[in-house]
Amino acid sequence: MRRHLTCLATVLFATAGLIVLSGGTAQAEPVCTAHSPRSGVCLVWVEVPAGPEVEPVDDGPRDTGSGAACYWDPSKQGVTSPPPGPVPCTNDAGYWSNAYNCYIHVLDPQPAPGDPLWQGHSPSEGGQVYECWQPFTDYSVYQWLLTPPAPSGSGPSPRAVAELAIDQMELRAIDIGIAPEPGDDSVGVVGMPVWMWVAVPDQHTFGPVTASASAGGITVTATATVHRIVWDMGDGNQVVCTTKGTPYDASRGGQASPDCGHVYDQTSAGQPNQRFTVTATSDWVIVWEGAGQTGTIRMNGLSRSAQIAVGEAQVLVTS
Repeated sequence: MRRHLTCLATVLFATAGLIVLSGGTAQAEPVCTAHSPRSGVCLVWVEVPAGPEVEPVDDGPRDTGSGAACYWDPSKQGVTSPPPGPVPCTNDAGYWSNAYNCYIHVLDPQPAPGDPLWQGHSPSEGGQVYECWQPFTDYSVYQWLLTPPAPSGSGPSPRAVAELAIDQMELRAIDIGIAPEPGDDSVGVVGMPVWMWVAVPDQHTFGPVTASASAGGITVTATATVHRIVWDMGDGNQVVCTTKGTPYDASRGGQASPDCGHVYDQTSAGQPNQRFTVTATSDWVIVWEGAGQTGTIRMNGLSRSAQIAVGEAQVLVTS
């Protein structure tokens, strides 16, 4: 038997509007298709729909789930159990509202005019009396509302809210550190080690960075970290580095980088501008948590490029 409360009881209706967003496609990977070469900030993100499930091409986590748009939040009722988590968006008691933390339906028939449930309103005003039933506490609240609350099932998924949090992170491409240095005065040599690293890394270029966002009665916190950087060396080779790399200094001499390096076996002669174009592309992993659910978003495509010259060693012969 349900226990019934009036609108003045513990569960309170609020005039909260729901923001309806297009939910992120489950297991679709956001890819940057246009970015600012100056700042490295992505200008156009495109979500590539997931195809048939295949083995991941790297050792990082998979892109997982969109999460359920409807969830139970025990803190709104001042209880501790059951823990937060997804709930069916509809059942025989009506449709779920995250904002009100209950299933909602219009009373049928409506109370007679003058009934206390009208809270001083009249049927001529156009509103109706609704029942809000909370299944975990088995309480019902009756409330007159001019317009029906929006169902949470039509609102954003937790993943979509996580993407709003990502927008606040201002993720951008790394600043490239490389030896030999780009410029007219620095030339590398075929067969000599090239060093690559993240110059002046910060939370926006390498992470970790955390942000929160709210929409549709859902609050999600997301944390982003670079999982790896793919260096396209311009000679047909790619180098995958899972660290920031080690900055080069003159004391290193001709040693190879301990964690992120390359050796060219050809000169850059014949390349555009007589230089190899080296492009570093960041592969981010974002872990989100909210609405009693968790998930992972993979993002790549934040890139920055530099050009370096590589020549052949010159041998001086003296008699």
